[in-house]
Amino acid sequence: MAEIVFLAHRPPWPPDKGDKIRSWNLLRHLAARHRVRLGAFADDHSDPSTTEVLFGLCAEVFLRPLGRMRTVGRMALGLVRGRPLSIAPWADRAMRRWLRDRLARADLAFAFSGQSAALLLDPPPARPWLLDLVDCDSEKWRDYARAVRGPHRLLFAREAERVLELERRAVAAAAQSFLVSGAEAALLAARAPETAARIAVLENGVDAAFFDPAVISGPDPWPEGPGPRLVFTGVMDYPPNVDAVLWFVDTVLPRLRAEFGPVRFAVVGARPTAALSARAAPPELLITGRVADVRPWLVRADVAVAPLRIARGVQNKVLEAMAMARPVVATPRAAEGLHALPEREILLADDPAGLAAAIAELLRAPQRARALGAAARAYVRRRHDWAATLAPLDRAISALLERERDPLRPRAGQPRRGPPRVPRPAERWRPR
Repeated sequence: MAEIVFLAHRPPWPPDKGDKIRSWNLLRHLAARHRVRLGAFADDHSDPSTTEVLFGLCAEVFLRPLGRMRTVGRMALGLVRGRPLSIAPWADRAMRRWLRDRLARADLAFAFSGQSAALLLDPPPARPWLLDLVDCDSEKWRDYARAVRGPHRLLFAREAERVLELERRAVAAAAQSFLVSGAEAALLAARAPETAARIAVLENGVDAAFFDPAVISGPDPWPEGPGPRLVFTGVMDYPPNVDAVLWFVDTVLPRLRAEFGPVRFAVVGARPTAALSARAAPPELLITGRVADVRPWLVRADVAVAPLRIARGVQNKVLEAMAMARPVVATPRAAEGLHALPEREILLADDPAGLAAAIAELLRAPQRARALGAAARAYVRRRHDWAATLAPLDRAISALLERERDPLRPRAGQPRRGPPRVPRPAERWRPR
């Protein structure tokens, strides 16, 4: 058992969006095997259950408030100093002090995301550390720049270069860095060839016991109405999700309604933008907002769709729909990093006509849809069990601890000395 400091740019609980699903499962996996101290940033809308859940799992939890005013101020300062704007809000002295003090007594640190990695670069810690970049985030900003015009294109292009510079520095400093798929790892290696030997793949998993159609009962959340049911799940203030839904509504749904008449489309996810909410037209176009459980919406849908035009890594929305034995129609970008077989476990199309044709095929042939959904569930159970996907992390930690404890090898650094810091009342922590 090791003493690990786990650093995250937001609390891993509740696991209600892609990065938090991953960080929660990483944290839970590590806490079951090691003594973990968690440092994370809490925004103004943190779930009330967050602290109790995390305190029950970790030896210590330090949640540093990160409000809107602090975020805006640090982004402005980052712009002046030439730093990545998507990283600047997490440049926090209090978190650096907490991290320094805890690493003096820890075996290693684990940084989740580039925002967390930045805290371990200036100055570098005395202990070795591992990094989960998740995605090649710089490429996401490059995608944004290609998708817009005007001043935003210049801003996003700037962000892509600044984030790539950070990714290069972080991978060079960490003992081992992970990305969510081979495609993401290859992309970063192509952009920054010197990182190739220092990165590895740590795939996403899915809790197939939780996302199981056999355990779902109770009332149907879909309102009454005629026509087949299509569903999209995701946090609905995230620009790629918003873009995907609006594009689907404008270009794919009309093609389906021309053949099938009423077709119901449910967009299930928290914080829908005003543009999305304005398009709601129940029962044919439902914008649900936050729901307590997405599984009843999934299990009673005829087809789950993932029409993402901007996507990085492995999409949890796709894994969850597949685990619920739903037939999934997605763009190739939404299926990046999956090993599912096209036509047998998932249907792929890259344009409105192709997406409409794939969905129509399933709506005309319910038996084919059921077979595709069953194969999809079998796939995720076979390839995306969390214990199996996180095995490379266990091996990396074991190798690192063995190296650090070998008296013939120099340690990564000497621990910093000094009295432990007492947080201000606005910060929440509890040792155990």
